[in-house]
Amino acid sequence: MNYEASARLQADRLMAAGHATILSLETSCDETAAAVIRDGREILSNVVFSQIDLHALYGGVVPEIASRAHVEACDRVIDQALREAGLGFPDIDALAVTHGPGLVGALLTGVSCMKGLALSLGKPLVAVNHIEGHISANFLTHPELTPPFTCLVVSGGHSHLVEVPDYGEYLLLGQTVDDAAGEAFDKAARVLGLPYPGGPRIDALAEEGNPLALPLPEPHTPGRYDYSFSGMKTAFLNAVNRMEMTGQTLPKADLAASFRHAVVEALADKALLAARETGARALAVAGGVSANRLLRRTLEARCREAGLPLYMPRLELCTDNGAMIGSAAFFRLMKGEIAPLSLNAVPNLRLV
Repeated sequence: MNYEASARLQADRLMAAGHATILSLETSCDETAAAVIRDGREILSNVVFSQIDLHALYGGVVPEIASRAHVEACDRVIDQALREAGLGFPDIDALAVTHGPGLVGALLTGVSCMKGLALSLGKPLVAVNHIEGHISANFLTHPELTPPFTCLVVSGGHSHLVEVPDYGEYLLLGQTVDDAAGEAFDKAARVLGLPYPGGPRIDALAEEGNPLALPLPEPHTPGRYDYSFSGMKTAFLNAVNRMEMTGQTLPKADLAASFRHAVVEALADKALLAARETGARALAVAGGVSANRLLRRTLEARCREAGLPLYMPRLELCTDNGAMIGSAAFFRLMKGEIAPLSLNAVPNLRLV
């Protein structure tokens, strides 16, 4: 029996049993992460090797450096994930890997690693969309959460509002028409001279400032649930430039707080509007920006006022990690979805 026939037979058995222990790998950007996940909701291990120090000198992620670092780290994080879970390869039922979206070289490193491992072990492989992984991080933090629900996906490259009617099914309600929220935070941080990574730095600095010090324009979008942060970012940049040209000392904490406030208000307004008008049973948040302190506080207050259940990942599951990929993979596996050995990286892979 060839590999793909054997993998299909094993996947069918796992579907029938309704249980699976999955070893997953995430290499879409600048974290090499591996995890062992049981039944999509229980973390047995979660190991993350961050490349922040490698890219800080350049003020952002350098794709070739990221790819090389992934090559060096994949074996180590997989071994550590197995050790921390107290398991060996024979105890693993299936493998999972992120195949997009992300940096093509980084994705190819992970896909190649897990295809080789799947073939050598004779175990089924599941391909996972990185954004679906972020949404699935909520299943690990909140085992009681089940679809349907509405989810706000906010990261460096994505700002989406999606409806999740079932596991692995997504309906797009709205999205950014220009910059993503995380990208806007990074650019604002750069303007203020804050080091990489900018998003967390501006969040920390904003805690010390006045969020009403600098009024910023409210974005207008063609779609009712769409986002736009380009005009807000440009107004912020122009305000900082005017201060510098007139010799003023930049009130960085106030500026950071004002920009964060404007972005968070826009995110929360549209998320609550969509949840209310679509009759959502619950609102979830996903992606790296879901770690933003003001966003979490604002959504907690707004959802409490609206009587709407709110689900947010634990902080360590907001940023890229292997656990979220293993969770998403379990629900794909339970639908019989496994990847062939021809699986390739898809850097512009869409969720919907």
